[in-house]
Amino acid sequence: MQSVALIDYGSGNLRSAEKALVRAADGSAEIRVTSDPAVILAADRIVLPGVGAFAACMRAFQARPGLEAALNEAVREKGRPFLGICVGMQLVATRGLEFGETKGLGWIAGDVRRIEPDNPAAKVPHMGWNELIDPHGPPLIAGIGQAPMYFTHSFAFYPDDPADVAAYVDHGGKFPAAVAKANVAGVQFHPEKSQSAGLALLARFLEWRP
Repeated sequence: MQSVALIDYGSGNLRSAEKALVRAADGSAEIRVTSDPAVILAADRIVLPGVGAFAACMRAFQARPGLEAALNEAVREKGRPFLGICVGMQLVATRGLEFGETKGLGWIAGDVRRIEPDNPAAKVPHMGWNELIDPHGPPLIAGIGQAPMYFTHSFAFYPDDPADVAAYVDHGGKFPAAVAKANVAGVQFHPEKSQSAGLALLARFLEWRP
Protein backbone atom coordinates (compact mmCIF):
# COMPACT_ATOMS: atom_id res chain seq x y z
CA MET A 1 0.00 0.00 0.00
CA GLN A 2 1.34 3.42 -0.90
CA SER A 3 1.78 6.10 1.73
CA VAL A 4 0.89 9.79 1.55
CA ALA A 5 2.55 12.36 3.80
CA LEU A 6 0.10 15.17 4.62
CA ILE A 7 2.40 17.87 5.96
CA ASP A 8 1.58 19.34 9.37
CA TYR A 9 3.31 22.65 10.00
CA GLY A 10 0.53 24.27 11.99
CA SER A 11 -1.28 25.79 9.01
CA GLY A 12 -4.04 24.36 6.88
CA ASN A 13 -7.28 22.45 7.00
CA LEU A 14 -5.46 19.34 8.12
CA ARG A 15 -8.41 17.35 9.37
CA SER A 16 -10.59 18.22 6.38
CA ALA A 17 -7.74 17.41 4.01
CA GLU A 18 -7.01 14.15 5.82
CA LYS A 19 -10.66 13.05 5.68
CA ALA A 20 -10.89 13.93 2.00
CA LEU A 21 -7.70 12.03 1.16
CA VAL A 22 -8.89 9.00 3.11
CA ARG A 23 -12.18 9.05 1.18
CA ALA A 24 -10.40 9.52 -2.14
CA ALA A 25 -7.96 6.68 -1.38
CA ASP A 26 -10.76 4.28 -0.51
CA GLY A 27 -8.31 1.94 1.22
CA SER A 28 -5.62 2.16 -1.47
CA ALA A 29 -3.26 4.43 0.51
CA GLU A 30 -2.20 5.20 4.06
CA ILE A 31 -2.59 8.90 4.88
CA ARG A 32 -0.07 10.08 7.48
CA VAL A 33 -0.30 13.56 9.01
CA THR A 34 3.31 14.41 9.81
CA SER A 35 6.19 16.86 9.98
CA ASP A 36 8.74 14.10 10.61
CA PRO A 37 11.48 14.24 7.95
CA ALA A 38 11.96 10.48 8.07
CA VAL A 39 8.27 9.84 7.39
CA ILE A 40 8.28 12.38 4.57
CA LEU A 41 11.32 10.81 2.92
CA ALA A 42 9.69 7.37 3.11
CA ALA A 43 6.36 8.53 1.66
CA ASP A 44 5.29 7.76 -1.89
CA ARG A 45 3.39 11.05 -2.27
CA ILE A 46 3.29 14.38 -0.49
CA VAL A 47 0.47 16.88 0.08
CA LEU A 48 1.15 20.36 1.49
CA PRO A 49 -1.95 22.28 2.67
CA GLY A 50 -2.02 25.87 3.86
CA VAL A 51 -4.36 28.58 5.06
CA GLY A 52 -3.49 32.18 5.93
CA ALA A 53 -0.79 34.64 4.91
CA PHE A 54 2.20 33.52 2.83
CA ALA A 55 4.81 34.99 5.20
CA ALA A 56 3.27 33.46 8.33
CA CYS A 57 2.92 30.06 6.67
CA MET A 58 6.51 30.12 5.44
CA ARG A 59 7.77 31.01 8.92
CA ALA A 60 5.77 28.16 10.45
CA PHE A 61 7.02 25.81 7.75
CA GLN A 62 10.66 26.73 8.31
CA ALA A 63 10.28 26.47 12.09
CA ARG A 64 9.83 22.68 11.80
CA PRO A 65 13.33 21.16 12.04
CA GLY A 66 14.43 19.40 8.87
CA LEU A 67 11.08 19.88 7.10
CA GLU A 68 12.27 22.02 4.20
CA ALA A 69 15.32 19.85 3.57
CA ALA A 70 13.21 16.67 3.62
CA LEU A 71 10.69 18.10 1.16
CA ASN A 72 13.42 19.30 -1.18
CA GLU A 73 15.02 15.86 -1.14
CA ALA A 74 11.76 13.96 -1.57
CA VAL A 75 10.23 16.22 -4.23
CA ARG A 76 13.15 17.79 -6.09
CA GLU A 77 15.72 15.00 -5.86
CA LYS A 78 13.61 11.84 -5.66
CA GLY A 79 10.74 13.08 -7.83
CA ARG A 80 7.89 12.12 -5.51
CA PRO A 81 4.49 13.38 -6.70
CA PHE A 82 3.57 16.57 -4.83
CA LEU A 83 0.30 18.45 -4.46
CA GLY A 84 0.09 21.89 -2.85
CA ILE A 85 -3.30 23.20 -1.73
CA CYS A 86 -4.09 26.92 -1.43
CA VAL A 87 -1.16 28.55 0.42
CA GLY A 88 0.59 25.16 0.24
CA MET A 89 0.58 25.67 -3.53
CA GLN A 90 1.73 29.29 -3.20
CA LEU A 91 4.76 28.26 -1.12
CA VAL A 92 6.35 26.56 -4.15
CA ALA A 93 6.75 30.01 -5.78
CA THR A 94 9.94 32.06 -5.87
CA ARG A 95 8.50 34.62 -3.49
CA GLY A 96 5.35 35.91 -1.87
CA LEU A 97 4.50 39.61 -1.82
CA GLU A 98 2.02 39.56 1.06
CA PHE A 99 3.11 41.77 4.00
CA GLY A 100 6.44 42.47 2.31
CA GLU A 101 8.60 40.06 0.33
CA THR A 102 9.10 36.50 1.57
CA LYS A 103 11.21 33.87 -0.16
CA GLY A 104 9.34 30.71 -1.17
CA LEU A 105 10.58 27.23 -1.99
CA GLY A 106 11.39 28.24 -5.55
CA TRP A 107 10.20 25.02 -7.19
CA ILE A 108 8.18 26.92 -9.82
CA ALA A 109 9.44 30.41 -10.74
CA GLY A 110 6.95 33.18 -10.12
CA ASP A 111 5.38 35.51 -7.59
CA VAL A 112 2.40 35.31 -5.26
CA ARG A 113 0.61 38.66 -5.33
CA ARG A 114 -2.77 40.14 -4.52
CA ILE A 115 -5.50 39.58 -7.06
CA GLU A 116 -6.78 42.81 -8.59
CA PRO A 117 -10.09 42.22 -10.39
CA ASP A 118 -10.84 44.45 -13.38
CA ASN A 119 -14.49 44.43 -12.34
CA PRO A 120 -14.98 46.54 -9.18
CA ALA A 121 -18.02 44.40 -8.32
CA ALA A 122 -15.75 41.39 -7.81
CA LYS A 123 -14.94 41.27 -4.10
CA VAL A 124 -11.58 40.44 -2.54
CA PRO A 125 -11.18 38.01 -0.80
CA HIS A 126 -12.40 35.78 -3.59
CA MET A 127 -14.72 33.38 -1.81
CA GLY A 128 -17.10 30.82 -3.23
CA TRP A 129 -17.58 28.49 -6.16
CA ASN A 130 -16.08 29.11 -9.60
CA GLU A 131 -15.67 27.01 -12.71
CA LEU A 132 -12.16 26.44 -13.99
CA ILE A 133 -10.98 27.72 -17.37
CA ASP A 134 -8.82 25.59 -19.68
CA PRO A 135 -7.79 22.84 -17.23
CA HIS A 136 -4.92 20.93 -18.86
CA GLY A 137 -1.52 19.46 -18.07
CA PRO A 138 -1.25 16.37 -15.84
CA PRO A 139 -4.29 14.09 -15.47
CA LEU A 140 -5.19 15.28 -12.00
CA ILE A 141 -5.71 18.81 -13.41
CA ALA A 142 -6.81 18.03 -16.99
CA GLY A 143 -9.44 15.61 -15.72
CA ILE A 144 -11.21 18.27 -13.66
CA GLY A 145 -13.04 19.71 -16.63
CA GLN A 146 -15.10 22.78 -15.84
CA ALA A 147 -16.54 21.50 -12.58
CA PRO A 148 -16.86 24.33 -10.02
CA MET A 149 -14.34 24.38 -7.19
CA TYR A 150 -14.38 26.21 -3.86
CA PHE A 151 -12.03 29.19 -3.48
CA THR A 152 -11.19 31.41 -0.52
CA HIS A 153 -8.17 33.70 -0.98
CA SER A 154 -6.92 37.23 -1.69
CA PHE A 155 -3.58 36.31 -3.32
CA ALA A 156 -2.74 34.11 -6.31
CA PHE A 157 0.39 32.51 -7.75
CA TYR A 158 1.49 33.98 -11.09
CA PRO A 159 4.20 31.75 -12.62
CA ASP A 160 6.86 33.42 -14.77
CA ASP A 161 6.31 30.80 -17.49
CA PRO A 162 2.67 30.58 -18.68
CA ALA A 163 3.35 26.92 -19.51
CA ASP A 164 3.41 26.23 -15.76
CA VAL A 165 -0.23 27.33 -15.41
CA ALA A 166 -2.54 24.29 -15.56
CA ALA A 167 -5.89 26.08 -15.17
CA TYR A 168 -7.34 29.54 -14.77
CA VAL A 169 -10.38 31.01 -13.02
CA ASP A 170 -12.29 34.22 -13.74
CA HIS A 171 -13.20 36.48 -10.83
CA GLY A 172 -13.52 39.93 -12.33
CA GLY A 173 -10.48 38.98 -14.43
CA LYS A 174 -8.58 35.80 -15.23
CA PHE A 175 -5.82 34.49 -12.95
CA PRO A 176 -4.12 31.10 -12.36
CA ALA A 177 -6.09 28.53 -10.40
CA ALA A 178 -3.69 25.59 -10.76
CA VAL A 179 -0.02 25.07 -11.59
CA ALA A 180 2.01 22.05 -12.66
CA LYS A 181 5.63 21.39 -13.52
CA ALA A 182 7.18 17.92 -13.69
CA ASN A 183 6.15 16.12 -10.46
CA VAL A 184 4.91 19.31 -8.73
CA ALA A 185 1.26 20.35 -8.92
CA GLY A 186 -0.75 22.86 -6.97
CA VAL A 187 -4.28 24.22 -6.78
CA GLN A 188 -5.49 27.55 -5.42
CA PHE A 189 -8.91 26.13 -4.58
CA HIS A 190 -9.72 23.65 -1.83
CA PRO A 191 -10.42 20.15 -3.19
CA GLU A 192 -11.33 19.01 0.34
CA LYS A 193 -14.23 21.51 0.26
CA SER A 194 -15.17 20.97 -3.38
CA GLN A 195 -17.40 17.92 -2.94
CA SER A 196 -17.27 15.16 -5.57
CA ALA A 197 -15.11 17.10 -8.05
CA GLY A 198 -12.51 17.77 -5.36
CA LEU A 199 -12.48 14.14 -4.27
CA ALA A 200 -12.05 13.08 -7.90
CA LEU A 201 -9.01 15.35 -8.20
CA LEU A 202 -7.46 13.85 -5.06
CA ALA A 203 -8.15 10.34 -6.36
CA ARG A 204 -6.34 11.18 -9.60
CA PHE A 205 -3.42 12.58 -7.61
CA LEU A 206 -3.12 9.23 -5.82
CA GLU A 207 -2.81 7.55 -9.23
CA TRP A 208 -0.60 10.18 -10.87
CA ARG A 209 2.67 8.91 -12.36
CA PRO A 210 4.60 12.04 -13.45
